[in-house]
Amino acid sequence: MGNSKKDSDKDWSPEIEELRLRESLASQMGGPDNLERQRNAGRLHVRERIDRLLDKGSFHETGAIAGVPTHDKDRLVKLFPSNFIMGTGRIDNRRVVLGCDDFTIRGGAADAAIGSKAPYAEQMALELRMPMIRLVEGTGGGGSVKFLEMMDCTYVPHNPAMEVMEKLLSTVPVIGAALGPVAGLGAARVVFSHFSVMPRKTAQVFVAGPPLVEPATGKTVSKEELGGSNIHTRESGTVDNEVSSEDEAFEHIRCFLSFMPNSVFEIPPIVESTDAPDRRQDELLRIIPKNKRLPYSVRRILELVLDMGSFFEIGRMQGRSVITGLARLSGRPIGVLANDPMFLGGAIDAPAAEKMVRFIDMCDTFHLPVVNFVDNPGFMIGVDAERQGTLRAGARYIFSVYQASVPWCSIILRRVFGVAGAAHGNHSRLNLRYAWPSGDWGSLPLEGGVQAAYKRQIEASADPKAFREDIEKRLSAMTSPFLTAERFGIEEIIDPRDTRPILCEWIETAYRILPTELGPKKRGMRP
Repeated sequence: MGNSKKDSDKDWSPEIEELRLRESLASQMGGPDNLERQRNAGRLHVRERIDRLLDKGSFHETGAIAGVPTHDKDRLVKLFPSNFIMGTGRIDNRRVVLGCDDFTIRGGAADAAIGSKAPYAEQMALELRMPMIRLVEGTGGGGSVKFLEMMDCTYVPHNPAMEVMEKLLSTVPVIGAALGPVAGLGAARVVFSHFSVMPRKTAQVFVAGPPLVEPATGKTVSKEELGGSNIHTRESGTVDNEVSSEDEAFEHIRCFLSFMPNSVFEIPPIVESTDAPDRRQDELLRIIPKNKRLPYSVRRILELVLDMGSFFEIGRMQGRSVITGLARLSGRPIGVLANDPMFLGGAIDAPAAEKMVRFIDMCDTFHLPVVNFVDNPGFMIGVDAERQGTLRAGARYIFSVYQASVPWCSIILRRVFGVAGAAHGNHSRLNLRYAWPSGDWGSLPLEGGVQAAYKRQIEASADPKAFREDIEKRLSAMTSPFLTAERFGIEEIIDPRDTRPILCEWIETAYRILPTELGPKKRGMRP
C-alpha cells in the first residue's frame, strides 16, 4: 500500500523521500558528458577521490543538497549541485575535514552564494580542531566573466575566509592537493598549507591560465609549460611533492598526516616501534670519506639512524643542498634537517634557505622535535648566489632557528663553517649537539681561508702553489676536532654507531617536556 494523504499526515516520510531524491540528483555531479570528459583527461572525479582517500564508509557530507533546483510544476526534476563537496571523514581512524572541488561543474569555480561552503569547511576544521584536507581542481573563485551577466554588476575582490585560513595554519595541519588545472584562489588554497602535492602531467598550478597569459604577455603557452609539476616541485618551490598518480598523492597525504597531531593542543601521535633503540650500525664508521672533498650519501645515514622505513621526505626536488622530512625515533615523530653534500657541497643557497624556513616553522608550530644532521660549508658563494638573494633568504633561515622553541638536537657529521654553519642550533639555549670524529669547523674552510688570509704572501712567493700547500699543511694540524673538545668548544665527540642510541634516549626526554609547550605559538605560521 502506498502512502495515503492520511498516512502522510502522521509522519515525515514524503519529506524524507524528497531528501533522498535531492541527494540522488546531487550525486550525479556534472552529468554523464562532463564525467566522461574528466575520465578522458586521466583524472578521477571528486567522489572517487573521496572514496580512495578516506577510510571506507567514513565520509559524512555536509551541504549535500545545496544547489540550484529545476521544477516541473510542483515536481523537482533536476538539481544542479554545488561544485564544492565538503564534510568529515576518517584517515586511519582519525577524523579530518575534507573540502573538494568538482571540476565537472563550472570547472570548480565557486557558485555565488553557494561559494560559502568552502569557508564553512575551513571554519569547521578550525573550531573542531581537526586536520583540513583540500582536494583542489579549478579556480575556487568567481570563475568566468560570464558570471557578470548573472550579477548585473562587478565587485571589489576579497579573499573568502582568509582570516580563517590564516588561523588554520597556526592551529591544525592543512594539506593541499592540486589534482587538475588549478588557478587563482584555487592555486592559493593549495599553497596556503603545511604540505602540498600534485601528480605530474594531470595537474597544473598557476596564478592565471593560458587564456589570460597570452593577451597579457603575447606568449602562447600550454598548461603544462605554464604550471606543470616539473616547474613547481623543482624550480619555484610552490608545491612540495610530485607524484605519479592521484592514488600516490593520497598515500602522501596519509603519510604526512600520520606524523601530525590533530591540532597544536595535542602532541604528535606516537606509534609502537619494532626498531631497537640501541641498534648500532658498523656501516656508519666508514660512510664519510677521509678525503674531505668527497661527498657521501646522507640519506643512507638517515636510513641507518632513524626508525627503519620511517623517513618521509618533503620537497626533495627543490633546494636540493638540504634535505627536509619527517621521521620517527622510537616511534615518536620528529622533523629532520640534513645537509646533502651531493648538491652544492651542502652549501645553503636561497632555495634551500627558504625551504628550511618553512619546514622549521611547521615543526615549531606542531611541536615536532628537530634533529639536524650537519655538514654545512656555509652559504653558497658566487654571482648566481648573490643574485638569488642568498643572504636575505639565509637571514630568515637563521632567525627561524632562533625563533623555534621545540627540542632541538644537532649531529655534526662533518663541516660547520661561517654564519650559516653557526645556525646549526640556537647557541643561547642548551644547543644540544654531538660531533662525529669527522667534524671540521671554523670561520672559513681551510683551503679558501688560506688563499684569502695569505693572498699577498702567496702571490709574492717563488712557488705560490707550494707555499699555499705548506701553509695548509701547517694549519691542518690545528683543525682536529679533539683540540676543540679539549677546550669544551664541542661538548661531545661520539662513535657514529652511537648516534641512534643517543637520539632515542634524547627523544624520550623531548616528548616528556613537550606538553608544557602545547598551544599556538606567539608567532603565527606563514605559508
